[in-house]
Amino acid sequence: MSESRSRKIRLGIDTGGTFTDFIVSQGNSLLSFKLPSTPHNPAEAILNGVAMILGGGAEKIAHEGRLGAQSPAESGARPTTRTTALDVVHGTTVATNALLQRKGARTALVTTAGFEDVIEIGRQARPRLYDFMVTKPAPLVPSELRFGVSERVLPNGSVLTPLDSSQLEPLANRIRRLDVESIAVCLLFSFANPAHEEMIARALEPLGLPVSLSHKILPEYREYERTSTTVINAYLTPLMSHYLRALSEGLEQGRGTQSGGRRAQQSVLRVMQSNGGSVSAQTASAEPVRAILSGPAGGVVGALRLCAAAGMQDIITFDMGGTSTDVALCRGEAKTTNEATVAGLPVSVPIIDIHTVGAGGGSIARVDSAGALRVGPESAGADPGPACYGRGEDITVTDANLVLGRFGGTSLLGGEMPLDLKRARNLMAALATEMSRFTIKPVSMERAALGVIAVANANMEQALRTVSVERGQDPRLFTIVSFGGAGGLHVAELASALRIPQILIPRSPGTLSALGVLLGDVVKDYSRTVMIRAAGLDSKRVEREFRALESVGRNDLAGEGFRGARVKLVRSAAVRYIGQSFEIDIPWDSTFERRFHSAHRERYGYSDSNRPVEIVSLRVKAMGVTDKPAINRSVIDKHSLAKPSSRASVYFSGRKTPTPVYLREALNSGTRFAGPAIVTEYSSTLMIPAGWKAVVDAWRNIAIRRDKITQ
Repeated sequence: MSESRSRKIRLGIDTGGTFTDFIVSQGNSLLSFKLPSTPHNPAEAILNGVAMILGGGAEKIAHEGRLGAQSPAESGARPTTRTTALDVVHGTTVATNALLQRKGARTALVTTAGFEDVIEIGRQARPRLYDFMVTKPAPLVPSELRFGVSERVLPNGSVLTPLDSSQLEPLANRIRRLDVESIAVCLLFSFANPAHEEMIARALEPLGLPVSLSHKILPEYREYERTSTTVINAYLTPLMSHYLRALSEGLEQGRGTQSGGRRAQQSVLRVMQSNGGSVSAQTASAEPVRAILSGPAGGVVGALRLCAAAGMQDIITFDMGGTSTDVALCRGEAKTTNEATVAGLPVSVPIIDIHTVGAGGGSIARVDSAGALRVGPESAGADPGPACYGRGEDITVTDANLVLGRFGGTSLLGGEMPLDLKRARNLMAALATEMSRFTIKPVSMERAALGVIAVANANMEQALRTVSVERGQDPRLFTIVSFGGAGGLHVAELASALRIPQILIPRSPGTLSALGVLLGDVVKDYSRTVMIRAAGLDSKRVEREFRALESVGRNDLAGEGFRGARVKLVRSAAVRYIGQSFEIDIPWDSTFERRFHSAHRERYGYSDSNRPVEIVSLRVKAMGVTDKPAINRSVIDKHSLAKPSSRASVYFSGRKTPTPVYLREALNSGTRFAGPAIVTEYSSTLMIPAGWKAVVDAWRNIAIRRDKITQ
């Protein structure tokens, strides 16, 4: 029967290098689907997906019950002709790609005279300590676009040298003549007194250019990191604001609404930030530096939510997509850092501590001049894509898995996307011939494919070691949560290499990042450098500073529609031993000193309770609690049997193995089965080698365990 009234649709979208993923939440339904990304214009794939949703087309391709909720098709609902409100949360790679590819705006930097070269000088630390030939990345602002103004503010906020306003008009005229697209302003100690930055902003206003002020972007000390972060924000602002404006207009217009479908009455667009929370598109346009790891952050949020429901706290997230792999270690919550480096540049806004490597399903395999097999970081992306997609000429990790029979068939997306096995085999045979030039014995096509997988796995294993072993964490004490379209084909081999005893595969793993984007709250971070000794702490001053930050947070969240009980405020402080160069973020309460000593001991292996402690910065996280789709629990059926839908010949190592292929949607909670096995579903494929046992839990996750870990 037709719906008789308008409904609100909540939509989570994650744009990846190969696919754009959609999670649709309406009433009691929760559907997911994927569309090929459109790298030339990421908004195009999004608007096409929205048009399908409004026209009812998503229900035709979204498979029943992947997230454990009733679909509209099952409930008998049909697309209504009435208007529909859209609440869209978007994880985007626009800022990331622009920074990685150096395709941002032509940016000018205005700073205190004498500090024009801070972003080029940086710090004495070298990117690779023992590499004498290392080349630092070029600064985003060339020397001819860096301008110094005569002024000086002291650390306590007092003015040593007043800003002479007569120098501002000539400055504006010089910038006008240089065809600048964006401006960053970062003055010495402006976080203590922003008056001079505000004067410069007013003087530059007639230029009609976006201006990023450091006291708003990052009101903390450390001139290099603060300048770098402000410059990155200015560098990305024109591109991000143009993209989000076009996307917002497309959503408002309801572009592509099909005949007889719904039309968006109003649209709310929010953007996922790197800290795991979302903000309005307007805020993201002005502060794009906060969305550099937008999509990967959504995956961590989604994994934590599902694992919390399943009673798991200590996890390592493994998100393998078409272009890259993102990993993060979480102990009950996502760990954020203010010391991230992206594209070789420091970014000091809060970011979930995610490590990324250029290894994905689309990573291109090649033989270098010395005969070594290389895989990535270059990717075939969505256009032309892996060879088996029908257009690409380069062999990729996806092609290797297809040649080895690991997809359990020759199609993806529930049969919607056929794969060209012959094309993949021909190009893999050519790679094998190239490899044979450097070996005594000829390399077979299957051996070449196994080599591609082994090299890709080595790259991803190193990423997993970086977030665990290299930081003093034993991976054997964690569960690895695998998602992303390609993760399930590699996670068991990686878990074996690291002796991780348990793997968790969520429902619809290929769209988990889109679900996480939808599950995130609206989050805004505020901070202020104070430099206060813990001994003889002026608690009244600290309280005043916290309340001032919280007041700003409440006002900002009210502007986004969050008030009262829907607002949560969390206090923390950046703390260090006096004389240290860097701090540890500690939750704020009366025991902060004890907490700091404990955290310092855990991170560095020692602590000294007799050493004086200093509070460097006070921080407030303001959260607007959003409506979240329910993650339903199923009844365990201990008598449910896994019945293969087909069988395939799969290369797990050097020889073919007859392997049962299971359909994910046919596996009920309580179903148990053992490897070797292939599990296929709409958004991903899972490969379970021999020696691993699997069970479907109450949330329809597949939990895989290996009873005996090989030493």
